[in-house]
Order: sequence, then structure tokens, then C-alpha cells
Amino acid sequence: MLSVLHIENIAVIEQADITFDAGFNVLTGETGAGKSIVIDAISAILGERAYRDVIRTGCDKAFVSAVFTGIGPLEWFAENQVEYQPEELLIQREIWLDGKNVCRVNGRPVTVALLRKLGIQLINIHGQHDSQQLFDEANHLRYLDLFAKDEAELAAYTAAFETVQQTRAEIRRLSMDESEKLRRVETLRYQIEEIESAKLKPGEDEQLEALRKRLQNSEKMKSGLCAAVNALYGGEDSDGACSLLTDAERSLGSLCRFDESLEPLQTRLTDAAYLIRDITEELRDLRDSLSFSEGELEQLEERLDVIHKLRRKYGATCVDILEFLEKCRRELDEIEFSSDRLEQLQKDLDKQEAKAKKAGLALRKIRKAAADALAERILSELAQLDMPKVQFVCQFEELELTATGMDEVRFLMSANVGEDLKPMSKVASGGELARIMLALKNVLAEQDHVPTLIFDEVDAGVSGQAAQKVAEKLCQVARTKQILCVTHLAQLAAMAHTHLYISKAVRKGRTYTSVTPLDMEGRKQEIARIIGGAVITDTTLKSAEEMLRH
Repeated sequence: MLSVLHIENIAVIEQADITFDAGFNVLTGETGAGKSIVIDAISAILGERAYRDVIRTGCDKAFVSAVFTGIGPLEWFAENQVEYQPEELLIQREIWLDGKNVCRVNGRPVTVALLRKLGIQLINIHGQHDSQQLFDEANHLRYLDLFAKDEAELAAYTAAFETVQQTRAEIRRLSMDESEKLRRVETLRYQIEEIESAKLKPGEDEQLEALRKRLQNSEKMKSGLCAAVNALYGGEDSDGACSLLTDAERSLGSLCRFDESLEPLQTRLTDAAYLIRDITEELRDLRDSLSFSEGELEQLEERLDVIHKLRRKYGATCVDILEFLEKCRRELDEIEFSSDRLEQLQKDLDKQEAKAKKAGLALRKIRKAAADALAERILSELAQLDMPKVQFVCQFEELELTATGMDEVRFLMSANVGEDLKPMSKVASGGELARIMLALKNVLAEQDHVPTLIFDEVDAGVSGQAAQKVAEKLCQVARTKQILCVTHLAQLAAMAHTHLYISKAVRKGRTYTSVTPLDMEGRKQEIARIIGGAVITDTTLKSAEEMLRH
């Protein structure tokens, strides 16, 4: 469960430490006191999106941390190389003005995306907007799949459907009319012939451009090479380096008979002389190879011109052009043999569609069985929430292959005896919708292992006996799950095991929010305020005391 929540510099909360207990926890307070800010802080440590405008005015960053206890060894820890600590789980998150987020789990940095994957296994938050999602029939199939636990069957169907879609796309691509086909064939043949006639070689353009650069600068290179060869070989007026090295080698060799320690130096000098002679020979050969005719340069320019024209059309390099050529050849083969290919693809498609339909029917069977069970469970839950006369069904419409299966599902209900089943948006009031969503959440919560449920003002539009039933239902759920509930209903506050009061005050021109755990007397005062408003009377206090007693 969530044991401790620490908040710093989030909106009007400068600093707060909140301790939660097992069972049923409620948060109450005046409108605007900051109850939703606490939920936002919890969302942040679950990896939900946190904007920098949540940072308290004048601060560089916001910080929130949470301690969870009793969390089992989830696979997430091993998958992300985070140490699992059975005593407690510590999650921390910093939100900076520059948009940077720093998240840590048990001291190890993680990304926001990884934190979100962990967060959905720890807490499920249900807000008022979730109830409105019931109006959107596009969500109904998702709710049913969650209840059905049909992940494996849905994955098998999805894989089969994607294969069908890929084959259909290829058939569409090859299915062109004859005039379009002829135009494309003519274009491809022209491109293939133009490239093939050039007889390109991979890397030829780079080699020719390097050669052109040498030829264009051949006079400079020849002059420089001649100077280098003369410096090494020598000329009429001076000895070259080779001759001087030879003289030095002989002179040192004649001294070795007097001092043997000079022999290593004489050997190194001999090696240097051989090396310089080899370099000189290579430079001389390179100098002699620079001789060329104007015709050679002209031919080279003509060849490069052909390559450049092809590069403008088909690719940046000879390698790219040759790859384009292969692509054209393949496409031409596909078109010329498209009839055979289409025939084969159609056979493949028939088999693939049959496989996808088989997977879709298997998925439908599981969904329909789950739909009956879901309707039965929701009706049972609604009866406990003071809606015993409600009718609720999952209506199926059979479809062809779609991305989500072969079914369209929508929830229909009748809130009153004698009324026809209709879409929820046409028959459910706000209070009824809140209770239906609570029933659905409770049923789905039984299917997962998320230990903590948060309900953020889901009691909107609920009052009287219905509010009491909602309170009893949450209290019942709290026997196996930790419940955190933001509420304005006295009935819910009175049923809680832990009651936290959120208030705000202005000090020195700044607004501060505080969170205070209430004892019995404090709870009585707060529930009396909820019942009667700002003016607390003996009557409201007695009503509060009576509610707490029961």
C-alpha cells in the first residue's frame, strides 16, 4: 500500500508529509483547498505527465516522493535492474522549471516511461472524467476485454489481422489498370536502360574525381616531386640525401673497429639509408607516371559528366544509382509477372483471412461469455449501490475483420422498470453514472492485483441513501484493497478508517496548504461542516457524532 507521501513546492503546497493507512482513507476540505493537488502529486510519482506549471511560484523545482510497503517482487524490478527491497519501495521525482524530470526507484534513476509501467501496477486512479468515458462506446470493448482477460486471444487475433492487412496492401499496390501499368513499365525500362548503358562500377565516381584532381594539378605535383627527388638523389651542384647518408654510413662503419658501441648506430643508419632509397624510387616512379595527354583529361571529364547526370536523377553516388537500378528491376519483374503474383497473393490472403476469422471467432466466444458474467457482476454491484431495478447488458454487433476483432460492443441499460434498454448517454443521470462506474471499477479491480485504488470526487451527483450505499461499497472494497477517496459527502467521510483534512491559509501574501490527520473530535467537526456548511450547530454536531457511531 501507499504508506507515506512527501510533497515539496507543488502548487500551493510548500511542504507536506501525509501518512496513509490500510483500508479506507478519505480526504476532505473546502473546495479549492488543494485536495486535487495531492492526487496530482500521487500521479507524478506514478509516472503520469507532470507540467512545470505545477511548480510553486518562485521555486526552481518541485519534488514528490512516496513510500510503498507490502509490495511483492514484481517482474518490473528484474527487467529494469532495480533492486527489490521487501521492506519498502521508495519512489522519488523532481520536476524542474526547464522541463527536466528526474525519477528514481529505490535510489536508481529511471525514465518517466519506466516509472509509468511500474505505477500502473501500484495504484489505479479513478476521477470524474472516467465516468464520462462510459458515454463513449468506443471504450466499452476495452472494458470488456479487461474483464475477460483475453490478452492471449486478442494478441493472436491481432497478429493474424496484421498479416491480412499487409497482404491486402500488397495486392492493392500490384492491382493497377492496364494503362497505368504500361506507363510504369515504359518508365522503368527507360531508367534501367539508361543506367545499364553507363556500365557504372561501385565507387567509380569517387575514383574518377580523385584522378581528375590529380590531373588538374599535375604540373604542381610534378614540380614538387622533381624537387623531392633532387633533394634525395642530388643534382649536378649538390649531393642528395641518399649520397650523404651513404657517406655517413661509411664513415661510421670505419670507426666501429675502434669502438664496438657504435655498431648499433651504424646499423640504424644503414637501415635509414635503405629506407630513403626506397622512398626515392617510389617518388621517381610517381613523377614519371604523371605524364598524360589532353585527351585523357577530356575523356575523364566526359565520363564524369555521364555519371553526374545519372546522380541528379537516381542517387547521390554510384552505389545509390546501382541500388536504384536493382529496385527498378525488381519492380519491373513484379509488374510483368503481376498476374502470377496476384494469383498467389489472393490464395495467401484467403488462407490468412480464414485464420484471422478463426481467431476472431475464438475471441468472440470468450468475449460473449465474459459479457454475460460482467453484466451479472455489475447488476449485483448496482443492487448493493441502491440501484436494484437497473437492467444492464453488453450488446454485440458482429463485424468483418477489424483491428480490434470481429465485434462491436456497447453497454446498454435501463434505469427504470418498464423502460427500454438504451445507450448510457441517454438514460444515466450523473449520480447513476458515478455508481455504474464505481461498480465497473470494483468488478475490474477484482481481476487485477493493483493494491491501491484512488477515487477522486467520483461521488458527484450522489446524495442521500445512494451516497450511503456508495460509502458502504467503498468500505467493503477496502477490506482487500487500500482505498483513497477525495469526497464532499459526509456519508463517505464517516465510514473511513483514516480521515485527512486539507486546508489552506494565507500568510505574508502567500497561500499555503496543509494536510492534517483528524482524531475523533476533529472528524466530528469536519463532518458537521460538510453537513451544515460554514455554520456548525449542535444539531449538525449530533448528526456527525451519530454518523461516526454507526
